[in-house]
Amino acid sequence: MTVTTDVKLAVAALASGRLCAIPTETVYGLAASAHDATAVARVFRAKSRPLDHPLIVHVASLDQVSNWITDLPEWAQTLAAQVWPGPLTLVGNRTKLASDAITGGQETVAVRIPSHLVAQQVLQELAEQGILGLVAPSANRFGHVSPTSANHVEVDLGQYLEAHGDLILDGGVCEVGLESTIVLATKDQPVILRLGAITAQDIEQVTGKSVLHTVDGVPRVSGALESHYAPRADVILVTDVSQVLSANSGLLALSQISTPVGVHRLAAPNSVEDFAHELYSALRTGDDLNLKTIYVVPPLGTGLAQAITDRLERAAF
Repeated sequence: MTVTTDVKLAVAALASGRLCAIPTETVYGLAASAHDATAVARVFRAKSRPLDHPLIVHVASLDQVSNWITDLPEWAQTLAAQVWPGPLTLVGNRTKLASDAITGGQETVAVRIPSHLVAQQVLQELAEQGILGLVAPSANRFGHVSPTSANHVEVDLGQYLEAHGDLILDGGVCEVGLESTIVLATKDQPVILRLGAITAQDIEQVTGKSVLHTVDGVPRVSGALESHYAPRADVILVTDVSQVLSANSGLLALSQISTPVGVHRLAAPNSVEDFAHELYSALRTGDDLNLKTIYVVPPLGTGLAQAITDRLERAAF
């Protein structure tokens, strides 16, 4: 059976060089031992992921970060101590342990500590066996909608995983539902490379540093391509439902926005947090219904609302 709730079975699979999709608070990740070059290569093959697209290393605790990143600025150490475990990824100068396959041939590596209790248990048990990190990009076909449940993973990758003796560890639906904020931590100021639930305001409040959003020569990072997170249906962003032109279509909008006649309501979140939580599931439901078009009224505002709009603009590209 591909899907399991047995953490020890998942740990044994990962320790033996197999792949296992694991839950995190953001999305499900297709995990492999970051020490195992063969297993890392299989992650790329399973996802049809470009080889120069870097991976994020997931570790269990702060004391393991230095195995992968060297010379973190003081502000980044402060941020890590405050936010981790949580939906934040830091990109720093890599150690020798971080291979070119993980970094995409760059001199930086991305690392985070997930807060999901199941992910924490997997990482801690592996650390006791000397495996000090897992690569875990989203457990879906490259460029497709990220998975926020074990069922989503099974739809995208189940056939491949079953054929190769790999596993999906079911830890329920992801709480945040949006990929981690990625922050470059090689400079005197934080630079956000991917928006997420940890906002610029959060970072500035913790570090006392102004956050930059654009600088020259930043490294490549996961999920930053112009076209990404895309369902089969066309995604069209609108400002109100009067712009919904097709009856046989889907709508995703906050609950106070009404649904036009003949349109499938894919989700009606009550808050920006709910919107993030339900976003990918709603896009996948549109595909399940074989809709040609999904209209979305993005939430207004800064912070998490901006991160949601970022994902939607890439899905619509």
